[in-house]
Amino acid sequence: MRPRRQAEPVRPAPQARVNDSIRASRVRLIDEDGSQVGVKEIKEALDYAHSKDLDLVEVAGQADPPVARIMDYGKYRYEQEQKAKLARKHQSQIHVKEIKLRPKIGVHDYETKKGHVVRFLNQRAKVKVTIMFRGRETAHPERGRDLLMRLAEEVVEIGQVESPPLLDGRNMVMVLGPTKNAGVTKTDAKTEDTQRSEETVQGQRGRENPAPPAPPDDASGSPGEEPSREAEARAEERVGRA
Repeated sequence: MRPRRQAEPVRPAPQARVNDSIRASRVRLIDEDGSQVGVKEIKEALDYAHSKDLDLVEVAGQADPPVARIMDYGKYRYEQEQKAKLARKHQSQIHVKEIKLRPKIGVHDYETKKGHVVRFLNQRAKVKVTIMFRGRETAHPERGRDLLMRLAEEVVEIGQVESPPLLDGRNMVMVLGPTKNAGVTKTDAKTEDTQRSEETVQGQRGRENPAPPAPPDDASGSPGEEPSREAEARAEERVGRA
């Protein structure tokens, strides 16, 4: 027998050469602002970097001469690690769980299996539900389809059909995916519904009871002031005639 070929070990990515670990005698220097300084002897480039309390980092070792850049290497590595962590955090990991049923499953077993489906969906995982046919059961695939659709209807609040029931040999498979309500507790959903109801009631009250009109400006004067001024003018005119 031929010996099995062993897999080659995964080699870590080589780290950049920094400061005294740079082997080249000359480098094409780039300053901390990204501007090209030119080709410098390695000692001159190191002195230039140290004068600014920064590091000399080889960024293109295959070039001739190698390209080296002045930077704060500790800060640079920290920023790269944070970016990598953020990328891993936002990377969507798809978990697929599988539940197997028989077309003639009992009531208790069905409820148990459905509980597993609900738990997986609330964990934001996809669920592959498989109906396994045996013997003459393959002559009635509609029974498996009806069972799968019944399950989908009973978990419709937290699960949606991503792949409808399909016959695959002696099995029938359906895939459920979590909805936006999956993983949300009933208390959170009730609180959200209550807040929406209060906002709706306040909006209706605002339309039924509009704000009262603004009072008239004092500068315009009240209607009763004009007749009294005319009476005073007539009285003064009579006194003048007398």
